[in-house]
Amino acid sequence: MSGQVVTRFAPSPTGYLHIGGARTALFNWLYARGRGGRFLLRIEDTDRARSTPEATAAILKGLTWLGLDWDGEPVSQAAGAARHAEVARQLLAEGKAYKCFATQEEIAAYREAARAEGRSTLFRSPWRDAAPETHPDQPYAIRIKAPLDGETVIRDEVQGDVTIRNDQLDDMILLRSDGTPVYMLAVVVDDHDMGVTHVIRGDDHLNNAARQMMIYEAMGWDVPVWAHIPLIHGADGKKLSKRHGALGAEEYQAMGFPAAGMRNYLARLGWSHGDDEVFTDDQARAWFDLGGIGKAPARFDLKKLENICGQHMGMMEDAAVLHELAGYLEAAGLPALTDAQSAQLRPAISFLKQSAKTFPQLVDKAHFALASRPIEPDAKSAKALSDEARALLRDLTPQLQNASWSRDDLETALGGFAESHGMGFGKLAGPLRAALAGRSVTPSVFDMMLVLGRDESLARINDAASG
Repeated sequence: MSGQVVTRFAPSPTGYLHIGGARTALFNWLYARGRGGRFLLRIEDTDRARSTPEATAAILKGLTWLGLDWDGEPVSQAAGAARHAEVARQLLAEGKAYKCFATQEEIAAYREAARAEGRSTLFRSPWRDAAPETHPDQPYAIRIKAPLDGETVIRDEVQGDVTIRNDQLDDMILLRSDGTPVYMLAVVVDDHDMGVTHVIRGDDHLNNAARQMMIYEAMGWDVPVWAHIPLIHGADGKKLSKRHGALGAEEYQAMGFPAAGMRNYLARLGWSHGDDEVFTDDQARAWFDLGGIGKAPARFDLKKLENICGQHMGMMEDAAVLHELAGYLEAAGLPALTDAQSAQLRPAISFLKQSAKTFPQLVDKAHFALASRPIEPDAKSAKALSDEARALLRDLTPQLQNASWSRDDLETALGGFAESHGMGFGKLAGPLRAALAGRSVTPSVFDMMLVLGRDESLARINDAASG
């Protein structure tokens, strides 16, 4: 197959963007983007009872958060129903499909008898070769004429060649007796009309490929390249479900994972490039190929996700961290930062991002920059503010008033003060942490003082000294 690569992600809008769906979308996106191709989005909304606009919006929001941009407008499968029906009628006109008048009761009776006789329950319609003059004047389904012998080989880039005996395939319904097209037909027509060259999807669709190939071949259309990827399992080896924790992409945003780390982790779920664990988007696009996808189900590991996210947090530009922090706060239903808080936080991002794996951790470490006076010490840091410690802080204040506010000068001033009082700097750091942040675990005292500036630092130390 030559020409431009076209992939697609085709979710059903019946809920959120499942983490497994997010990975499928990512694989399609990486494959297309790495080859200068197109990545399309189709909303498979033919199940009108279960499809909702809210679910569609949630899927689009999840993809947008993950940074998976698609080409063109999302396609609605339901909107193509007339085109799908037209293909079924074309196959009927060409003798590659037929009218089946069997009722649900007759099909159920056929299967019951087959079960009793110990033969295949695959329904064989008596109408397949019936002469048109014998057709009754009643509603009918249109069924495709499946090949009766031989084999169908699904040439799959992940699973290898998968062979299915044609006598295992039934004459699949294309158009129901009420005139509505079935999902299997809609998928093939849409993929053909959208020019999809590579179908990368979960291996729970593998059996569908043989049935869909009947339509491609009957219409004389090119069969796409198949790549059926294993599902994601939990750490216990069972299919990922609610008991394993969060399932929706938006839940991971609300939990505070950076999108770049999430992309990296999802790419490594079932695909590998040598021993590379942490990589950039540019590297992922350049490296991603179907040959690197394994056949075994991948296991979702929250610890590994955190570690990869921590490394990506450190690699992010400061402005990008601030921008994504705002998205996290909104997704988690937390108050947005004020302009004053953003301004105070900006100079701290460069060191805060180096030790945070998630945005909640970053916010926790940024407490000193986001809090406003008077600083309320927590229970642990309050213990560091003994009478003796407060006296130390009172003695320290004049020394700091004369220090030039650079790291070297602050280190010299505080180190000299501790030495002159016959103590190590560690003894002084506890009360300073309590005064500046109200916490016992904080970034470096010097980092905090430089971010807060002379006036705010001295005001906080004064507050604690006279508390």
